[in-house]
Amino acid sequence: MKKNYLAHVHPDTKEPHHLENHLEAVGKFASEFASEFGNPEWAELAGRWHDLGKYRGAFQEMIRQASGYEAHLEEPDRASSGKVDHSTAGALHAIETLGQYGKILAYCIAGHHAGLADWHSDSHRGLQERLAASKELLPDTLRSKIPERILQATRPGSRPPKGADIAFWIRMLFSCLVDADFLDTERFMDEKRFRHRANKALLPDFLQHFDKFMEESVTSSIQDSPVNRIRKKILEECRQKALSKRGFFTLTVPTGGGKTLSSLAFALEHAKQHRMQRVIYVVPYTSIIEQTANVFRDVFKDLGRDTVLEHHSNVDPSHETVHSRLASETWDAPLIVTTAVQFFESIYANRTSRCRKLHNLCNSIIILDEAQLLPVDFLQPCLNALRELKSSYGATIVLCTATQPALHYRKGVGWEFEGLGKEEIVQEIVEDPEILQQKLKRVRFSIPKDLNQPTTWECLAEKLSKHPQVLCVVNKARKDCRELHSLMPSGTLHLSALMCGQHRSEKIDEIKACLKSGKKVRVISTQLVEAGVDLDFPVVYRALAGLDSIAQAAGRCNREGRLEFGKVVVFVPPGRPPESQQAATDLGRELLQLNPEDPLNLEGFTRYFEQLYWARGKDGLDKKQILKLLEKNPYHSFAFRSAAERFQIISAETRSLLVPYKNEELLEQLNFRSAERQLLRKLQRFILNIYNQELQILQKVGATKEVLPGLFLLTDPNRYDYTKGLVIPPPNAAPIYEPGGLIQ
Repeated sequence: MKKNYLAHVHPDTKEPHHLENHLEAVGKFASEFASEFGNPEWAELAGRWHDLGKYRGAFQEMIRQASGYEAHLEEPDRASSGKVDHSTAGALHAIETLGQYGKILAYCIAGHHAGLADWHSDSHRGLQERLAASKELLPDTLRSKIPERILQATRPGSRPPKGADIAFWIRMLFSCLVDADFLDTERFMDEKRFRHRANKALLPDFLQHFDKFMEESVTSSIQDSPVNRIRKKILEECRQKALSKRGFFTLTVPTGGGKTLSSLAFALEHAKQHRMQRVIYVVPYTSIIEQTANVFRDVFKDLGRDTVLEHHSNVDPSHETVHSRLASETWDAPLIVTTAVQFFESIYANRTSRCRKLHNLCNSIIILDEAQLLPVDFLQPCLNALRELKSSYGATIVLCTATQPALHYRKGVGWEFEGLGKEEIVQEIVEDPEILQQKLKRVRFSIPKDLNQPTTWECLAEKLSKHPQVLCVVNKARKDCRELHSLMPSGTLHLSALMCGQHRSEKIDEIKACLKSGKKVRVISTQLVEAGVDLDFPVVYRALAGLDSIAQAAGRCNREGRLEFGKVVVFVPPGRPPESQQAATDLGRELLQLNPEDPLNLEGFTRYFEQLYWARGKDGLDKKQILKLLEKNPYHSFAFRSAAERFQIISAETRSLLVPYKNEELLEQLNFRSAERQLLRKLQRFILNIYNQELQILQKVGATKEVLPGLFLLTDPNRYDYTKGLVIPPPNAAPIYEPGGLIQ
């Protein structure tokens, strides 16, 4: 009698999921995913062998005893902790069968729960050490009656994409495997959930609705102003350029030129031309992602709530549906809006939950909004990833900003910037960015003659108070913003990263309403207001900073061109800028002195970014040396885990703090319902990232409590101000509030 080997047992029905069926189904899913980049047989083998170790008698005995086994529906660490090792045998079989080529599959198979490992590591057990210590698992597995069609293999005939980065290719194969594994397990365990993943809307549908929206909502009023006529021309140029071949593009449009909708028009037309699958819109900050996603939802409202997948930490649960929550795991959706942190950290991740979406970057149009804000410490790894997606995986990349960073290759005496590569051709979408910039010039600058002489906060507050509508952007949230705000008239608004996402959104809405109605509104803000937040002030003050930051602040002035010219005032603040901004500020000072009449000309930006990157040096653009851990070598010895640990755009030195802000009911639910996923999603809008030392100060005065691993609650409501956000006491402060607070 044929023995039935089990992969899973349904926890409710006790129905068995036969191992042979699971391996073949995962192989088929993975093969389909990898066919997008021409390597279906590699992924098919990974799928067929990933759970080979489940044929072992020890595993079969365990699963029969533990009839509620749900390994693949748990978090990776929980899934494998305390279980019989079932992934190492497949990795050993891959190497024994395919030799050096099998090593590529071994990374994927051995890591399909715990994540991609380092081949060798001095600080933790690498894959090499794991395989050497577990050699007996393969012969023990092969004693079982494994069907020959599961075991057999010839070396895959396809090669990696021509010129492909092998480490990147392994991550792509890994993505195909883990997504396939999750999906087939989910299909067995929860078929209803699996069917919810079906996506009905396709990009051709999006283009039709986009055209309809533009005809009804925009084109009818396009003659209202010179600015709108320029926007119309930009839109037309984007549509025309979309007929070009896939590749790298820049869209250099001054703030207020309508680049959000125009770049989307390019993407939809380009997708139609080349039969591409999805558009991924990457923005720098969570503070503007909701604004961008809401613009797109308005365009595609007739397609339903699932149309725009908004994927970031502060997503509004009211925009979520079952389908969108599931799609956020895989990015299997036509239009995705996400953050640069989510996008690039996923690319360099090693964990299954973050990597499973990577294969869906193939054949996509990726738009990087405010491209000048690519993280400089990780600039070269980010550019390498973009180049790889374009060259090996059929993606088109659009760098969209008013202030294009200088990403071209260049070499000088003693230094070299690889940029996007020596041979890379980057096409500009608009016909003449310099002329466009002059046509959309809507502000005049006031720059001090002496850019080394600081002004006092008192003097600055006096000047700001004379304007009924004014925005002032400073460099430091925890000092400058609050100090200046304290000197301003009553009613002045404050914006900073010490305010939770919900708080900031409400304040931005209040500012927009005041500007629209002509009411008095004065705002003191940090840089978070600059990158794409849609505000239109007649007067903007900006603390001396890098040229790109000054340009972004100027983009909040006379945005709609209602005045002949708005006024942008650059001032020198007291004290030194943050260390991370010092080099950019020094360059900004130098270039402003050279051209005070027209500081935002495109030639000046090119010079600014070239000097900024040169000052950093080659190592400074890959500060954590990510690329060295993943560089090509004949033995395919990569350090995936170490690279993922180092590639953290948001510093690991920050902690998550949940603050009380009009959310009493949600906090009460947290008290009684612990860690329900839907509740945590709702609470994301009330979470701040603070530095470890700031958390320690709050802990010292008894103002916090750890409510979940890694998540702290601010238990003292007096420490969160509804005007300025989180109030952190001095380091030597004594407790003024009884510990306990909102949640006992």
